[in-house]
Amino acid sequence: MVTNAGTLGRTGVHDYVLVRASAVVMTLYVLFLVGFLVITPDLTYATWTAFFSNLGVKVFTLLTLISLLAHAWIGLWQVLTDYVKPTGLRIVLQFVLNIIAFAYVISGFVILWGV
Repeated sequence: MVTNAGTLGRTGVHDYVLVRASAVVMTLYVLFLVGFLVITPDLTYATWTAFFSNLGVKVFTLLTLISLLAHAWIGLWQVLTDYVKPTGLRIVLQFVLNIIAFAYVISGFVILWGV
């Protein structure tokens, strides 16, 4: 069996399941936010802050951020492996883009728990 240190999962099947599961979590989160926007007639800063102050919303948002990171990590690896042939360039691009994705997740944690 061939393994690659650049993937998040251990095998292709594991990566496949992670990508699909993270997509489901992100889809549910989008539907949750759309539902909130539809049922909230007057969206103000106070309602938005109160919404994200709820512990359940914070946990769901954090789960979605982690799912987004896993989804992006695997997706970037697959796209860069397919389309960027020089190994050095591919490694640098993968490193930089994954650091950016990780920074987004960390900033999301900080912003979310600051509410």
